[in-house]
Amino acid sequence: MQRLPAVLRLASYRGSASISPRIRTLKPFNHHYRRDNFLFRAASTLTQHTTSIPPIPMAQTTETFGNYDLIKRVKLDFTDVVVSKWKSRETGLTVIHLDYEAPIVNGYFVVPTEIFDDSGCPHTLEHLVFMGSEKYPYKGILDLLANRGFSNGTNAWTDTDHTAYTVSTAGEQGFLQLLPIYVDHILYPTITKAGFVTEVHHIDPEGQDSGVVYSEMQGRENTSGDLMALRLQRLLDPPGSAYRSETGGLMEALRVLTPDQIRDYHASYYVPHNLSLIVAGKLSSGTSSLLRVVQEQVEPTLIQHKQNHGHRPPGWKRPFVETPSALRKPIAKTVKDTVEFPEQDESMGELIISFMGPPPNHFLERKALDILGTYLTSSAVAPLNKEFIEIESPLWQVLLLVISSTYLLTRSISSYIYFSEDTRANMVNLPIYVGSVPTEHLSTFNEKLRASLQKIVSEGLDMQRMAMVLNRDERQLRSKLESAKGDTFSGTLITDVLYGAEDGSEIQSSMDEINYYSQLRTWTSAQWTSLLSKYYVEPSSVVIIGKPSAELAETLETAEKARIAAQVKKLGPEGLKKAEEELEQAKAEHSRTISTELLTSFPVPDVKSISWIPVHSVQEPGKGRKIVYPPATDSALYKHIESDGKTLPLFVEYDHVESDFVSIHGIFSLDKLPDRLRPYMSAYLSAFFALPIERESGEKLSHEEVINQLDNETVSYEAGLGISNSFSDTVRVTIKVETTMYDKAVSWLKDLVYGAEFDKERLQVVLAKIQQSLPEMKRDGSNVLSSLWATLLYSEQSTSRSGGVLPQAEFIPKLIKTLQDSPAEVIADFKEIRKCLTEPSGVRFSVTGNVLKVKEPRSTWEKYFGNVLPSVDLSPVPLACETLSDVGKNISRKAIVMSLPTIESSFVTHTAKGIQGFDHPEYPAIRLALEVLNATESYLWRYIRGSGLAYGAYTSLDVEAGFMTFSLYRSSNSMKAFEEAAKVIKRVVDGTIEFDETILDAAKSTIVYGVAKNVSTAGRAALVSFTNQALKGVSRTHQIDMLEKYQEITKEDVLAALRKHFLPLFDASTSVAVVVTAPGKAEEIGEGLKAVGFEVTQKALEIDPSEMEDLDSDSDGDSEMSTDSR
Repeated sequence: MQRLPAVLRLASYRGSASISPRIRTLKPFNHHYRRDNFLFRAASTLTQHTTSIPPIPMAQTTETFGNYDLIKRVKLDFTDVVVSKWKSRETGLTVIHLDYEAPIVNGYFVVPTEIFDDSGCPHTLEHLVFMGSEKYPYKGILDLLANRGFSNGTNAWTDTDHTAYTVSTAGEQGFLQLLPIYVDHILYPTITKAGFVTEVHHIDPEGQDSGVVYSEMQGRENTSGDLMALRLQRLLDPPGSAYRSETGGLMEALRVLTPDQIRDYHASYYVPHNLSLIVAGKLSSGTSSLLRVVQEQVEPTLIQHKQNHGHRPPGWKRPFVETPSALRKPIAKTVKDTVEFPEQDESMGELIISFMGPPPNHFLERKALDILGTYLTSSAVAPLNKEFIEIESPLWQVLLLVISSTYLLTRSISSYIYFSEDTRANMVNLPIYVGSVPTEHLSTFNEKLRASLQKIVSEGLDMQRMAMVLNRDERQLRSKLESAKGDTFSGTLITDVLYGAEDGSEIQSSMDEINYYSQLRTWTSAQWTSLLSKYYVEPSSVVIIGKPSAELAETLETAEKARIAAQVKKLGPEGLKKAEEELEQAKAEHSRTISTELLTSFPVPDVKSISWIPVHSVQEPGKGRKIVYPPATDSALYKHIESDGKTLPLFVEYDHVESDFVSIHGIFSLDKLPDRLRPYMSAYLSAFFALPIERESGEKLSHEEVINQLDNETVSYEAGLGISNSFSDTVRVTIKVETTMYDKAVSWLKDLVYGAEFDKERLQVVLAKIQQSLPEMKRDGSNVLSSLWATLLYSEQSTSRSGGVLPQAEFIPKLIKTLQDSPAEVIADFKEIRKCLTEPSGVRFSVTGNVLKVKEPRSTWEKYFGNVLPSVDLSPVPLACETLSDVGKNISRKAIVMSLPTIESSFVTHTAKGIQGFDHPEYPAIRLALEVLNATESYLWRYIRGSGLAYGAYTSLDVEAGFMTFSLYRSSNSMKAFEEAAKVIKRVVDGTIEFDETILDAAKSTIVYGVAKNVSTAGRAALVSFTNQALKGVSRTHQIDMLEKYQEITKEDVLAALRKHFLPLFDASTSVAVVVTAPGKAEEIGEGLKAVGFEVTQKALEIDPSEMEDLDSDSDGDSEMSTDSR
């Protein structure tokens, strides 16, 4: 696992995705994404520790609804969002509604959670909330009901200072039905011994420690990120502060934690006056729809529990704001500490350099720091990048100086470098994350950085570049607001709940980000350099050096084996038997039948209640080519296009939606690319926006000019393999602009594709960055599993197979040497790649967005591409099923077990043959079967995660490749989990385990949510329209049309699909297995696979530390190695 900023590090996911395990290409960062990554995590707080706060001035309130008073209403002037904050006079429960148009309703139910030890009570409680409630005392009933309400289940995360519970539904009906039930689980959970045993910690019959939470923390406690972040917390905040705690729970503490401790913790913090219900989306009757449900169905229960003590009961202290945690002081002097983490490859280390920032309610200053970080590190021409990263032998792979965690997530596949900010009481933290630093430079890096920043302070800023940064940042925010208002603002409101003024007086300021741009445009260079000096040059810092240690890896493995052996000896046969009986009793208690009447009392909403975003489409396949999807000739879009010039010789599809932006996409087939050049694609795409070019006009631009002009004229630009994890034997280039910049976007696409100059020096920089990122990437179990799986099932004809971490680790050093020795040879290869990409028969273009606002939608393509793309027959879109290896074509008995010293749990994928094709007649039944198995609290969840055998277990279908898969994520006992999954599916098929109509209804309902989510924004809806028609060969509304077919599927159809397509996953004769695990588990897992019929090959990921000695290199977050995105 890669290092995470503290704001992300404690994310806890209850769900497991049912995505296809399609080949994942190299990524410099493998973040555990959480649902609170928001563009502007603004917050406010008191700036000193106090013992009491004046009550909210209720008398000033003029609007009420039952017990609820309106505290604050904010109408934003730059987007159609109205925020209203309400609080109950009786119970103190807070309700916040973000009202805006959207087909999805999102809920974030937030509890500030403060803990002063490492017991993990906040995290374990988060898990136990879902195990049943006072009114609904059944494990998993919350998710079973959610699945019936056009949702994909519930979720939650635990952060340093709060726990948030989430749910999203298509439409409001299911959301409002579920809300009272969800609140009952949060405030009145059962917290039983049985729930603790399976969900938190138990000892299995072999004497191994297990449990869902334990498995999760086992997979992360000794990672570089967690070890370094915990040490940083200890040094930044004084004893007595909750900010020092590991809220996830250290394994040593989890082994001795008791249910009573968790119950006591719940009683202290899970009270109505410490709970805020944030709801984002459109409700038919406005906020009153929400308040009516809370007033009539939630409030009476709170009062019944005698929790009607007003908004501030006597003696209540607001977490973090009115406790010793608020007593934060500036860093007195610079402290430097070294933390070792287990890693066989000792060539590269990591750093965190943390400063103290402004108070959380200094919003303008915080936004200025965000912009300053973007200015310093946002591209290859940014000052710090130019000095440290965009050089042939950089000192480090990536500098993370991020203020916006969204930038971290959305740009972590790009060449950006980041600043970070963690909102805290009194002062925000400003950590700088540095990854893949050659170990010899670790101890001196912070001094080098300070000297560089001091130089920038002395010389001043390039104000022309700063103006560009401000303008582009604003464009990106407006684009995000158009597609994700809930995600953009809910994070701001969460931090206002945690640290903001209780009267809501700072909500407007915290959300007013757009208007800060105009203020910052008036700043002088002196103001910017003063800010830089104030926070990053003058003050002291805490420096955490993460140093890899092969010895520690061996020590931890030896120590864990010894601990388990001692535990087994201490327990003895009787103790182990008792532990097994305790686990079986817990599982039996969880398996209590939930009555059909109770489930069906929660009605499934009507699909007609969902408002789909309208998309209008015109596809022009090119002169002389067959028109597969004739447009409506009377539509405004058709007339607009027909009025603009003659029919094109090339393929262009226009998908119009209401928007302020337009995106152009170039899809280039790699079908004719020689196999020997496929490993080059990582470097080719990483370099795509970082090379000098010659424009069609004859003008030559340096790579710096290319980047500056792109940043100045676009909203975003990216290049990668395929679309949405599919069609990975195509290259996709996307440029998003304001509608007035359409001509420039098409011009840029032409020049970037055809005019790039493959400069030796620039290629050396790109390759150096990839090279240096490899050691860090090879530490991640998911990364290694994906690559190992791909090398087994795909042939050398597969482009994305060659982009995996394992092939790239072999190829990139060789390519670097060839570039040094024979640069003309490498440059010729890059030119050949371009020639193959631009072969006219394999080129398709897409325009998505507000096409009607574009003046010349058709003739612009003729202007730039008419002379290079003649009318020829269009080749089929290359598919993954065409690039399978012999094993992929004849799946049977092969198993690979690879040991990886940086992990303590197992990552597993079992694969069998599945259906192939995007409109296969068996797909509806298989899709429903997937949902039946994977749904939260359904079969795999209950029998595998619920038994503590793995943190995640799911099945998936890849219709492009024709694969069925069963995957385990962070498994503590992968063979037992495999056996349990096989047993469960067999028993469902033979009727031993009940499969009733309510399960089928819930699966159908969850699919509705998935379809709605997939087209929930204008941009998504338009791109799905293009992908369906141009690439998959199905109708524009294929997914929506399929909803009717799902309704026709019967229980018998699903059982038949399980029997035919899923059971082969658990038969060695019809499947293959790939496992990445800790060295201490590899032999045992291999023997287990042999016992069930697999032919096992054992491998170890061994890294030669000297492989990096000749060429220090770097990755600045640039790409998936096959994706360069900004």
